[in-house]
Amino acid sequence: MSFATRFASLGGTRGLATALALLVSAPVLAQTAPAQRPAAQPARPAAPAQQPAQGAQPQQNAGPTVVTVKAEPSQPEWTKVCGKDQNTNTEICYTTRDFVSDQGQPVLALAVYDVKGQQPQKVVRFVMPLGLLLQPGLRFAVDQGQATPGRYVMCLPNGCFAEAQVKDDFIAAIKKGANLNVSVQNQMGREITFAVPAAGFGKAFDGPPIDPKVLEEQQKKLQEELQKKSEEMRQRMLQSQGGAAAPGAAAPGAAAPAAPKP
Repeated sequence: MSFATRFASLGGTRGLATALALLVSAPVLAQTAPAQRPAAQPARPAAPAQQPAQGAQPQQNAGPTVVTVKAEPSQPEWTKVCGKDQNTNTEICYTTRDFVSDQGQPVLALAVYDVKGQQPQKVVRFVMPLGLLLQPGLRFAVDQGQATPGRYVMCLPNGCFAEAQVKDDFIAAIKKGANLNVSVQNQMGREITFAVPAAGFGKAFDGPPIDPKVLEEQQKKLQEELQKKSEEMRQRMLQSQGGAAAPGAAAPGAAAPAAPKP
């Protein structure tokens, strides 16, 4: 599920236009607000972090667990979306992609924002799985390069949002790099590194944005497919429950003994 879909799902039927409005205004607000602890930080992690770590390749005992993720099948390439902040009339583009585990389970999503205007900014934003320690945040680096710290901003039912401001040298590095390594800590304080493939990022970042109408149609089609699958699963569950109850309901009538003769 893309960044636009994640935001749109929070508002029910508000649609893609509202989702894009939230997206394009968020980086500016995040950078102008003073740094503070995330208001949504839970006392305890909301869900275990082991699920996205399936298929992980354990390294040495003293090192992190490395989880190699792959692109979401429904999003074969990086997607670039552009819009304008209605308050400042500033153009903001973001290049995004979702990633899953080898089993097809959603793991994380990534977007790199390019804020134009008099004070240009570049911001990396992540949607991370639940169940990770919010402190000390996360770190990310291109291949074996120097790590950049990121902080969590808020948590929602579908994941926790983290971000960091980056410079042009990071953009140049990820365009040429093989992986973006994102390091976090699970509930036990054990370091987990998600190896995110960066292939194709530069082409999308430097290329033209996708037509918002085309993006809206893609998201609408995806939502319809998800609803269809959900309905099919519900029907199968009902049929399974009905099939299990039918033999038990018929048995008493079929095996009912005859009334004893006086």
